[in-house]
Amino acid sequence: MKRHTLILLLLGFTVSGGLRAQKVVTATHGVVVSAHALASQAGLDILKKGGNAVDAAITTELTLAVVFPGAGNIGGGGFMIAHLADGRSLALDFREAAPEKASRDMYIDSTGKARTDWSQTGHLACGVPGTIAGMFAAHPYGRLPFRELIQPAIDLAENGFVLNESEAANLNNTRETFLKNNTVPIAFVRDRPWKAGDTLVQKDLAATLRRIRDKGAKGFYEGETAAYIVAEMHRGGGLISLEDLRSYKAKERAILTFPYRSYTVLTMPMPSSGGLLLGQMLKMIEHNPALAQGYASAAADQLMIEAERRAFADRATFMGDPDFVKVPVVTLLSDKYLQGRMQDFTPGKAGSSQNIQAGVIAPESTETTHFDVIDKDGNCVSVTTTLNGWYGSKTVAGKAGFFLNNEMDDFSIKPGVPNMFGAIGGTANAIQPHKRMLSSMTPTIVLRDGKPFLIAGTPGGTTIPTSVFQTIVDIIDFHLSPEDAVNVPKFHHQWLPDEVDLEKGFPDTTAASLAQMGYTLKHWGRIGATEVIMIQPDGTYKGVADGRGNDAAAGY
Repeated sequence: MKRHTLILLLLGFTVSGGLRAQKVVTATHGVVVSAHALASQAGLDILKKGGNAVDAAITTELTLAVVFPGAGNIGGGGFMIAHLADGRSLALDFREAAPEKASRDMYIDSTGKARTDWSQTGHLACGVPGTIAGMFAAHPYGRLPFRELIQPAIDLAENGFVLNESEAANLNNTRETFLKNNTVPIAFVRDRPWKAGDTLVQKDLAATLRRIRDKGAKGFYEGETAAYIVAEMHRGGGLISLEDLRSYKAKERAILTFPYRSYTVLTMPMPSSGGLLLGQMLKMIEHNPALAQGYASAAADQLMIEAERRAFADRATFMGDPDFVKVPVVTLLSDKYLQGRMQDFTPGKAGSSQNIQAGVIAPESTETTHFDVIDKDGNCVSVTTTLNGWYGSKTVAGKAGFFLNNEMDDFSIKPGVPNMFGAIGGTANAIQPHKRMLSSMTPTIVLRDGKPFLIAGTPGGTTIPTSVFQTIVDIIDFHLSPEDAVNVPKFHHQWLPDEVDLEKGFPDTTAASLAQMGYTLKHWGRIGATEVIMIQPDGTYKGVADGRGNDAAAGY
């Protein structure tokens, strides 16, 4: 490691794209926290120019599509929630959708075997992208012209940005897969290996972004860019058509709101399972005395693990796109139902996913990226967006310069068959044309006395809702600082497989106690990359970027 890089790390910085990535900022006028220093700075610059939090979120999203191509995207989709200074709240769904030609059994071969290789890599794995439609749906809540918001991304794509060591390694490590899955030359592959200090220039992406700047959403969903996407589908056996692109629309949803202690939680509704899972988990533990044992105690962690187990069992059975299936949200969040779910919880003894299934209901979705923004007026935005896998389908839309998602894998391709994150699904999340696949993304805003208190979210597939859950509990119940809540080791249980995933650094004594209770433990190197903005009692904003990667906070 170079000496200047080591010094920056010791001071709480990482080096990302040639720009210092600060991990913690305290500010009075605005904060942006994202997965890349250049994206956080671009968003902050928009705030300084008079844009609001929605404007800054649009710029941050589009910039991430350039400087964080493994997960930042215009070829994927996501969710945005916002709480505006005038009291309005917004939940925006720009999740990808299944193409018209998609069918329930499209990933099952002639022998009846589920082909996860088809659903996870290559052209057939791609759903209809939603990100650009989402940004234009958000734009009426902003202040500045869209062409001004997209220009930083255009400049970075056209002129390039400097790669750091991990960014170069990611491109090198995926080179052979890129060559296998792409039908035309792409900017991410060259004859010699990438190294730190190289500049990644994306001319095709810059041209695509200029078409969006000049023609609006039609610059993506119609015309030249749409033709490039469809031509790529034809070359590789994908399903997305011109009509699929023309007909795609982002949707405003009714924001999911529930109380937790004296706070109000605002989060994403279906087709995000994450918000509903978060509500279930928080409400299952809220009145249990085990929580009083405190942070990292075996008693509190066991309680939270068992809440996670039961929520994910419900996910597998009940949750899907609300435009296609009736999801019993009111019942799943009701006190009576959740109290019943925890009746078989036994302190000191591990539960069993074989015995704990989904609840009984009377008739009545690893790679993402997350960012948070708050402006001087108190408008705040929480966005989680994704290509699904790292670099999505590993397929670039030829001549358009951006990676396409592999989001079709987030459907239940066959009942009982896990997706790439190990999540089990059923008929509620089966593939249908135009349906939106279930997601785990959990962008969240917590209010205190009706005012923003916490903005949070993370990438990480099915670990997203459990990481957001733990972050909120760590801050509200265990009184951890936002820096600690972001960076302490996380744990995760998702019903199946019946094991507890423990992040590197998880306390050995607590792990030993859980093992003694009967839990099967699996050790992970890293879980998620949580981003948080906390509004402090004096009114200042503290932004915390996760220390696990190149994430960066910027404020003024």
